[in-house]
Amino acid sequence: MSHKPISLRLNVAANYASQLYATLIGILLIPLYLKWMGAEAYGLIAFFSMLQSWFIVLDLGLTLTIARESARYFGGALAPRDYRHLYRVLSLFFVMVALIGGGALVALAPIIAQRWLNLQQLPIQDIVVALQIMGACVAMRWMGGLYRGVATGAERFVWLGGFNALVATLRFAAVFASMALWGYTPKVFFLHQMAVAALELGILYAMARRLVPRPAASDPPIGWSFAPVAMRLRFSLTIAFTSAVWIFVTQIDKLILSGLLPLAEYGFFMVAVLVAGGITTATGPIGSALLPRLARLHAEGNHGEILRIYHRFAQLVSVVAGSLMVTLASCPESLLFAWTGDRELSRVAAPVLRLYAIGNGLLAMSAFPFYMQYARGNLRYHLIGNVGLIALLIPGIVFAALRFGGVGVGWVWMGMNVVYLFGWVAFVHGRLEPGLHVEWIQRNVLTIMVPTSLVGLVVAVLHHGEFLSRWTALVDFALVSTACIATACVASTEIRRHLPGTRFLRG
Repeated sequence: MSHKPISLRLNVAANYASQLYATLIGILLIPLYLKWMGAEAYGLIAFFSMLQSWFIVLDLGLTLTIARESARYFGGALAPRDYRHLYRVLSLFFVMVALIGGGALVALAPIIAQRWLNLQQLPIQDIVVALQIMGACVAMRWMGGLYRGVATGAERFVWLGGFNALVATLRFAAVFASMALWGYTPKVFFLHQMAVAALELGILYAMARRLVPRPAASDPPIGWSFAPVAMRLRFSLTIAFTSAVWIFVTQIDKLILSGLLPLAEYGFFMVAVLVAGGITTATGPIGSALLPRLARLHAEGNHGEILRIYHRFAQLVSVVAGSLMVTLASCPESLLFAWTGDRELSRVAAPVLRLYAIGNGLLAMSAFPFYMQYARGNLRYHLIGNVGLIALLIPGIVFAALRFGGVGVGWVWMGMNVVYLFGWVAFVHGRLEPGLHVEWIQRNVLTIMVPTSLVGLVVAVLHHGEFLSRWTALVDFALVSTACIATACVASTEIRRHLPGTRFLRG
């Protein structure tokens, strides 16, 4: 089946709208969680978020596989019967893993509560119940990854954007209505999350059923053979391994610190990490839209268009990630104080936020070689790079977490991404497209991030100081962010060509 591709501009815009809304509503409501539930209960919520990330390891790369095969099917490169067979086999696999993984979390809840989490105030039995509910929530949300993969490959980003915004509202805002009725406790919070997860899973399943082609009356039964998965096993297992490594690299610090720090302090650390994660959230929609489009263009043999989009959207990511990175690194304390009104939290979390922001900004640019490899269906260099991360960087993260806490891990995170972007990405570009890297990093990264960093540093020095109120802190942050965004836009050749319009995003 082949259909006209949806506008890349519309896909990116829909992704941005939903991601921005979901991120903002999740971040802006954190002070209310801290106020009504307490820091220790919020630490439990942060632990829940980390568990969801670790559960992705069980995906085995199959979510991205179904997304890529969906893009190939809608691009006319995969027969309906083969696509339907693959979807059926993967559905069975996802159900089995959801039951096993979710059941394991439920069974281990008492051990996690008693021997891992550093509790001080919350009753142990309440924590056990909350952890068991988490197991069900994580299993259902992970199961939805299969159906999201189908919608992503079909480029239904407008629908996904609206749906994600609805789910975010139910998860982050509507939970206060439930807690107002039955109490501001972890048990009520997670029961509400479980209900939302069940609704989310049901709707995603219905959408996937609409997109997967129906069998014709004359088609023979497809059976339950694992042959379609076996044919794509190398690609899937490569993604699985690199995803597992990436989860390990990005979450090992949070896992170790969740057992070392009191739950309340862990919550403060996670506040800084969450704010810095806004950079990857802001650039994630671009990657989500690029993956199926590049896979489609590769299937069509349109190499020239792949390179044009590759350069074009690298500049967009650099503008977004660069301006956010410099802003958060220049005035982290002003943002945290304006947001929470808590001077102690702002003082403690600011150094962590600064280091994670720089690391995340560089990470956003380092993802581009993966996009090209994904489109070609060969992740060899991505695999090798992640093996290198295991061998060289994981020991550093563990050592820093155990000896220096969050700030030490922040230094390792930043250093890791500096080496990866300016070392490994250059090597991969040289292998994939000889002669590409120098032009790519000069035109799309350095030309934008260097002047933005200089301006951010100057403005931060001029306007940074003690804050008499949350309003003065907000003004300080607004000045720095405005200067950084303006500088990044002016420094981008692609943005300059299209100011003041929005034609840059036309796909």
